[in-house]
Amino acid sequence: MPTPTVLVIDDNAAVCTALEVLLSLRGLAVECAPGPAAGLARLARGDIDLVVQDMNFSRDTTSGEEGVQLFRAIRAAHPAVPIILLTAWTHLETAVELVKAGAADYLPKPWDDQRLLTTVQNLVALGRASRERAALAAERSAVRAALAARYDLRGAVYESDAMHELFVTATRVAAADVPVLLTGPNGAGKEVLADVIQANSAVRAGPFIKVNAGALPMELMESELFGAEAGAYTGAGRARAGRFEAADGGTLFLDEIGNLSLAGQAKLLRVLETGAFERLGSSATRRVRVRFLFATNADLRSAIRSGSFREDLYYRINVIELRLPALAERPGDILPLARRFLAPGRTLDASAEQALLAHPWPGNVRELRNAVQRACLLSAAPVLSAATLGLEAPERAEREPEAAEIRAALARAGGVVARAARELGLSRQSLYRRLEKLGIAGS
Repeated sequence: MPTPTVLVIDDNAAVCTALEVLLSLRGLAVECAPGPAAGLARLARGDIDLVVQDMNFSRDTTSGEEGVQLFRAIRAAHPAVPIILLTAWTHLETAVELVKAGAADYLPKPWDDQRLLTTVQNLVALGRASRERAALAAERSAVRAALAARYDLRGAVYESDAMHELFVTATRVAAADVPVLLTGPNGAGKEVLADVIQANSAVRAGPFIKVNAGALPMELMESELFGAEAGAYTGAGRARAGRFEAADGGTLFLDEIGNLSLAGQAKLLRVLETGAFERLGSSATRRVRVRFLFATNADLRSAIRSGSFREDLYYRINVIELRLPALAERPGDILPLARRFLAPGRTLDASAEQALLAHPWPGNVRELRNAVQRACLLSAAPVLSAATLGLEAPERAEREPEAAEIRAALARAGGVVARAARELGLSRQSLYRRLEKLGIAGS
């Protein structure tokens, strides 16, 4: 990794030399620019980790206006580069405004060597970590985009590594003519994964039949799956094909497979092994060629031990198992999914995002979708809050020091807001709010 480079923009050569000596002793490279034009030109060439800039460059100038203009130019062109403002003329109001605008710190001349070193080293480390995270995020985004370009992901929305690995595996097994068992809690997205497998399978042009075994009455389940001849049971006035026949040449997705009766399981096992079955009330054997996908939220191994699920069927359908984690196990997907469910023109405010991330989502993606869509229907506001969503925002305790305490801390900090905030145990943003509320920003 290259040596971190600090750019000092100051018209005082002695300042540049002093900072070069101080920082080089800590393994930092230092480059100097005598004024704004030279500093901006050097920044344009790249590879600068941190800027330390003066606030005044013309003789006898103490307003800091030149430094303000330089700061805004750097921030506009290089928003990720941290900036430390350095001046012999400290104006609290200017400091507050510039730190609000993104300055990392505001230090008076003469500076405290140890404090300056600590600030520079922390900012360089944070900057490196931030760029590494950005590079990793860009790489992850590119990998996800490549997968979406190569396969039909049916518009699936995700950010988590866990879901990415699932979609990678799903697209790999899609073309294989083997049963796939999708497991995981209700509402986690098993049907979405089934859609992706079918869309990338060799039989994607064929029918895609979905059956929720949990929604079928036990007495009708076999007839729904295998069909029935006229008179096979009370009310069967005419012969009808079952879902297996409807799925011939395509895919059958059988959800809640654990609810299938033992008799139905026996017939299903036979279809899986031979492709043959009989309609209820018929002795004529029919054959189909179907790609099978199964899903369950039940513990099938426990069902085997209790005798409610056949062990041989379990091993027949469990050639490939894909387990979907609960939404709470992949928090990185919460906000992208929530934004997908928003009605056009709607957005989420900070309280809504915090509440969404803090909620445990026992109903998983289905519960999240319902919460967002319900809020969009019931609220006319374009921006949804935690209250609109019916979720409690996480409590955030925050000190509110009195004016005298703030003034004393600012005096001890030489007017440096970031330093005073640390002493008071507040974030800079919290201290800004208190300064404005108490009307002492310019004192």
